[in-house]
Amino acid sequence: MTTLRFSYSDRSVQRTMDALKRGAMYCLLLLLAVPFVFPFWWMITSGFKSQGAIFEFPPHLLPQTWHPENFIEVFNYQPFAQHYFNSLYIAILVTTGTLLVASLSGYAFARIMFPGRLVLFVVLLSALMMPSEVTIVPNFFFMKQLSLINTHIPLIIIPIFGAPSVLGAFMMRQFFLSIPREVEEAAMLDGAGRFGIFWRIALPIARPALGGLMILVFLASWNNYLEPLVYLDDLNLFTLPLSLRNFNDVYGTPLWHLQLAATTLAVVPVLILYVIAQRQIIDTFASSGVKG
Repeated sequence: MTTLRFSYSDRSVQRTMDALKRGAMYCLLLLLAVPFVFPFWWMITSGFKSQGAIFEFPPHLLPQTWHPENFIEVFNYQPFAQHYFNSLYIAILVTTGTLLVASLSGYAFARIMFPGRLVLFVVLLSALMMPSEVTIVPNFFFMKQLSLINTHIPLIIIPIFGAPSVLGAFMMRQFFLSIPREVEEAAMLDGAGRFGIFWRIALPIARPALGGLMILVFLASWNNYLEPLVYLDDLNLFTLPLSLRNFNDVYGTPLWHLQLAATTLAVVPVLILYVIAQRQIIDTFASSGVKG
């Protein structure tokens, strides 16, 4: 009886120690999260402040006077709704096209044994070492010859067949290499063709990799600033990164309350997409280097 009492007491002490350790770990993680969360908190709350209250000293974590009309003025100051739509549909088209090109090319490099496969793959990867600033001038003159300047077509076509697709092809290749060949061989015995195996078997299995790639490509397109700055001149064609720089007064002084309110609205789609696909992101990077 005494032995049982001591055993129960030991288990109770162990559970208490485990709970204290978890509590200490959560407190530590909370402290480490503060430097990352505070800029977002400052941005959101400053969007509800007046222009003069944003940089007042001492600073306040919450506005002393709330100004929700800032978020309405954002749409009245310039065609912000049109800019929002431009960024959204460009990001969706770029993401969809990149996923298609990257998944097809990644599967080809992983499963189809054609001559020069590895050499071509290395050549493609070498494109990642070339920054976009190097190629933007020749791309600009090429698009000018096609009369595509001041349109959204360069912002869609170039990323789909550029560096994002190369990175996506690498990620998808690594994921497809981790799929056992026996799964595809069984499908071949049942009469499935190469494209049928890709579409019905390999692609559904690769949903974690597709989810992670989707986040990366969407975020890159959503935040793209240099290419719209070079290719676009019409205000109605602007994307969000160009729109955010236009919240200035007649003297060129930034209207911080409008700029931060607009920035708060701009991060909403990214946060929603990240919350939906955050598990896929973790699974993607956990499995991206399983096989070479």
